[in-house]
Amino acid sequence: MIDRSQRHAARVFAITTLLLYVVITIAFSRFYGPFLVWGDEAATARNFIAHEPLLHIYIGLAVVYGIGTIVVMAVLCVIFRPIGPGLTLFAAFARLLYAVMWFIELIDLFDALRIMRSGGYLQVFEPERLLALAGLQLASGWDAYYIGLTFYAIGSILFSYLFFKSRYVPRVLAIFCILSALFEGICAFAYLVDRNFGAIVSVNWYEMPAFFSEVAISIWILVRGLRPPGADKMVQASN
Repeated sequence: MIDRSQRHAARVFAITTLLLYVVITIAFSRFYGPFLVWGDEAATARNFIAHEPLLHIYIGLAVVYGIGTIVVMAVLCVIFRPIGPGLTLFAAFARLLYAVMWFIELIDLFDALRIMRSGGYLQVFEPERLLALAGLQLASGWDAYYIGLTFYAIGSILFSYLFFKSRYVPRVLAIFCILSALFEGICAFAYLVDRNFGAIVSVNWYEMPAFFSEVAISIWILVRGLRPPGADKMVQASN
């Protein structure tokens, strides 16, 4: 039996997930990605300080995204609490760790910009050393992100399993979500172990399957609602 709070939480999940992907796609593609130089943190830091106002827009949007991920985590707990309280709690904890690592990455980005401004006591350092320090700070933030992405994948696998178990969405869709999250987690962990893994599977592809699977499941919930198989037949029978 699906209660009203679960149906409301499902709509919040679907709408918030779609909006978050719009926000972060715009933020990354317009205000962050164009200034990245893969494999050269110092050059990236130089580009960031040259476009600092745009970076602050990115940070603002990224904060919205981070808060949104916590909202999504909370409503998923409401949806799956009756199905598997233990798994739901563990999945929520994994997603929360992702949110924490996301904000740590943003703090590291702030620190890199502060270093590049070279104000106060930092004026004693030469510009090239400041670039190296800023690049190191950025690399630390990216490490935090991929650690968080590994936990995000774990949470996604568990939540997708709960979708599979509950039959709230078609099981084929739930399996796609499980496999895409597994791919995401393996890639993120492999990248942490060996940066050369990025030459085998581009970092741009790590999250694409998960992106499509979560968009698909959100659209399904918005169109069909949160209801187990057989709901339509039960309605027809009652009429």
